[in-house]
Amino acid sequence: MKIDPKEVSTGELHGYLLSAVAPRPIAFASTIDKEGNPNLSPFSFFNVFSANPPIAIFSPARRGRDNTTKDTYHNVLEVNEVVINIVNYDIVEQMNLSSVEYASDINEFVKVGLTPITSELVRPFRVKESPVQLECKVRQVIPLSNSGGAGNLVICEILLMHINDNVLDDNGKIDAQKIDLVSRMGGNLYCRASGDAVFEVRKPGLTLGIGVDNLPENIRNSDILTGNDLGKLGLIEKLPEAAEIEAFKETEIAKSVLDNNNANELQKLIHQKAHELLDTGNVEDAWKLLLVNQA
Repeated sequence: MKIDPKEVSTGELHGYLLSAVAPRPIAFASTIDKEGNPNLSPFSFFNVFSANPPIAIFSPARRGRDNTTKDTYHNVLEVNEVVINIVNYDIVEQMNLSSVEYASDINEFVKVGLTPITSELVRPFRVKESPVQLECKVRQVIPLSNSGGAGNLVICEILLMHINDNVLDDNGKIDAQKIDLVSRMGGNLYCRASGDAVFEVRKPGLTLGIGVDNLPENIRNSDILTGNDLGKLGLIEKLPEAAEIEAFKETEIAKSVLDNNNANELQKLIHQKAHELLDTGNVEDAWKLLLVNQA
């Protein structure tokens, strides 16, 4: 399937983009107008782009159906400050309610039942129930066009972060399970970043991994090992030594494969067991097992 953006409607393209570029974090943006009226609205065209200076960008796009602009967009032009409140599962339905297009004089804090609290460095209120609140100065607003569906990049410098102590681990770091974030998918779908949805991928070290191209051919072309398996194997910096592999043959893991199977099935069984080991993150033993017949 191919889609040329120039050959489909903005709405259709928008739908494909939202489903393909996902999950997206949500900026629950609190702003005020020049009269001091508060506004609260969510935007999933959002991310952080720099730590020095700390910069976040979100985009209140022009409405595709009638090319009108949103209160948030007008507010950041009038008062160049915003609080970006992070959305977790506990407030996802109230956040969703705030996306209703209420009149500009309606206070969304009241309408959706969230608690405004005074910020320290900016005028817009923070959302008390949000686990992380970012007080920001708006550095620049960049309109991308005047057409319906066009984004307006709101470039924000983070002046102060507020983090609820309840989402911190024992080391003072944000715990992914405790913060229980949600993100936006396409259509009416969201993603909850907790439980089995959160997994770890080990970052490469400062030295170079050997790469998939340097894996032995029978491993690289395995019908059992997946692309993710090969990526984990290729991250290793050097292969296990022969002595390590010999010692590994005496382990229960190795014996469960080597002692109970015939030679014709051995490679298949080795690869199946290695896949299981890799799936649990045991890359070291997976490598030893894969090389056991080559040592």
